Amino acid sequence: MNPYNPYAQPMAGAQVRPDTSAFFRKVYAYMAGGLFATGVTATVVASSDTLVTAIWGNRMVFFGLLIAEVLMVLAFSKVVDSLSSAAAAAFFFAYAVLNGVTMSIIFMAYTASSIASTFFVTAGTFGALSVYGYATKRDLTGVGNFAMMGLIGLIIASVVNFFLHSPMMYWLTTFVGVIVFTALTAYDTQKLKQFAYASGQEQNKVALQGALMLYLDFINLFLYLLRLFGRRR
Repeated sequence: MNPYNPYAQPMAGAQVRPDTSAFFRKVYAYMAGGLFATGVTATVVASSDTLVTAIWGNRMVFFGLLIAEVLMVLAFSKVVDSLSSAAAAAFFFAYAVLNGVTMSIIFMAYTASSIASTFFVTAGTFGALSVYGYATKRDLTGVGNFAMMGLIGLIIASVVNFFLHSPMMYWLTTFVGVIVFTALTAYDTQKLKQFAYASGQEQNKVALQGALMLYLDFINLFLYLLRLFGRRR
């Protein structure tokens, strides 16, 4: 079972339904809306001295926001069945806004021009990989499994380096992060074809779960590419 989506069960011999394109349009529309909400929120927070002081001046607030983000992602697939489509959309966009609050720190660490250029590099990379994941006839399950193992290692290494502050490990996790999330983008896009079998009102909620999955791939790929191409202030 997909951890992001309880409906996405493998369907042996199943063919992609004619409404797959409509489903993907929903997914990408929600994802784009989430990215827009995140970007606007990050810009607003970074431009307010009061908000910057309130969030970044208190470590407890910052770590509390990070924990809240993790809990929201884990909770989404658990509670989405009991929510209406409107409530599920509100949940998704609430997460996107909260993520924008924590991502406001990049505006203080990197120049605006490098953030913008890295965003477009990420968008191009993500788009190409997503098209590949959608169009390829190759089964990417092995790629996905490898990427998930890499993600677990990446999380562990990042936590360890939070205390060690090793430049070598920083750059190692950066390159591994780019590889992991490029692989996950293609794999998750292919996996979304299974999501398209949901129909009716339920499909809106499934599309939201798919949007969250790709949103997380995009955001993480962007952050790791920013480490490589971003110019610090």
